Amino acid sequence: MKLIDIWKSNQKPTLSFELFPSRSSKSAEKLEKTIDQLAVLKPDFVSVTFGAGGSTREGSYQLVQNLKNRNGFEMLPYFAGYGLGTEEIKEVLNSYQNLGVDNLLIVRGDSPEEQNGFSPHPQSLTHASALMDFVRPLYNLCLGVAGYPEGHRKAESIEKDIEYLKLKVDKGAEFVITNYCYDNRYFFEFVESCRRVGIEVPILPGVMPIYSVKRMEAVASICGTSIPKELYQKIAILPEGDKEAVIDFGIKFAIDQCRELLSAGLPGIHIYTMNRTSPTAEIVNQLRDEGLL
Repeated sequence: MKLIDIWKSNQKPTLSFELFPSRSSKSAEKLEKTIDQLAVLKPDFVSVTFGAGGSTREGSYQLVQNLKNRNGFEMLPYFAGYGLGTEEIKEVLNSYQNLGVDNLLIVRGDSPEEQNGFSPHPQSLTHASALMDFVRPLYNLCLGVAGYPEGHRKAESIEKDIEYLKLKVDKGAEFVITNYCYDNRYFFEFVESCRRVGIEVPILPGVMPIYSVKRMEAVASICGTSIPKELYQKIAILPEGDKEAVIDFGIKFAIDQCRELLSAGLPGIHIYTMNRTSPTAEIVNQLRDEGLL
């Protein structure tokens, strides 16, 4: 089912999760358990990341196939097209279409840093808007794109970033899923700016629970997310070295964020699970107890 149709028909906000392919047999076994536990929460759809330069191409496909056929999830595969030639792009998208996938999140993707000597295919499309141009006429898929409430880390400005987002929507993007932020004001201001320039499609906020201070800082650096001073201050008063205290705080912080976001009448929330179960389950169950999901 196309996601845009889910939002049109749903009486309540959607719940969705992001997962990523395993890189070892041990993590694959752990992921299987995570998937089974997340299935109990009955998400409206699940997204699967696609490594830069197609670096997780096979793993992403296998995970999408498993989630769709074994668990019956509505799927939203990412597609990061940078580095791939047009024939390779069609091979990937044909494989998803043959699985019965109806939705795709189009992103440019970065150069795969772990692949020494990587060079993009001569026919590689360098921007997500160019990917939209290529994909839209060939596939009857519901296409979404990424949004950045604080601006993409390589963008000239937030205004220019929103200008490019408008271009992608004009080329056929039907929804936007955003990068996470720790201050909801960035998201609300981003949505207001999008609406001012004529972006009317559903905009779904991404939410990233805090799993540890080290991971929070590492992922924020990669994603271009700022960490508010007030957040550090709240973490600083937790018992030193108490990892569980940090996780519990992260769950409560995410619940507060989601509560404010959902109370604003948004179409749903998209949780970046980091392939973990417990924090996501606690967040979702609390929000459902409050009647927000």
